[in-house]
Amino acid sequence: MVTVPTGLRDRLPGAWPVLALAASAAMLAAAHAFERIGGYAPCLLCLRQREVYWVAGSLALGTLILLRTPRGHGLRPWLGLALGGVFLFGAGLAAYHAGAEWKWWPGPGACAGVSGSVSSLDMSGILDGSLKVRPPACDEAAWRLLGLSMAGWNVLVSLGLAAAGLLAWRLDRNTR
Repeated sequence: MVTVPTGLRDRLPGAWPVLALAASAAMLAAAHAFERIGGYAPCLLCLRQREVYWVAGSLALGTLILLRTPRGHGLRPWLGLALGGVFLFGAGLAAYHAGAEWKWWPGPGACAGVSGSVSSLDMSGILDGSLKVRPPACDEAAWRLLGLSMAGWNVLVSLGLAAAGLLAWRLDRNTR
């Protein structure tokens, strides 16, 4: 049995939606910074991983609003568990992406995106086929840190958030 420090046991269930919202916003900000500042165009699976954080952030915000209602407090454990489930799904999606990058399995056949932004001058070249735009591939890691790609790091972050959601649910259920 894992012993949870008293401060964490008392604070995590109530703070979990705020933590989930902040983590979702931070991960989306980081992804957009890599794209806008770093110049790394997202592939299809990168965009799908962002959608998970949009869903989690929206659910966390909805949870915070619902907790202000008379019935909301009784739903807190289940909404927290749902948030953990969204992050667990995100970890699975990121693991699939990382596995495709490591060539453990093929990525999706429809893995295509638009590399960078296309100006109106480039649009005529796209329409007549003279401009060749290579979309980012889901099976090629554009960036790595300590051997892990962005998808690999996302697996770790998402698993940590899923574990926090499960722990918040369990602690919340034990205090009722």
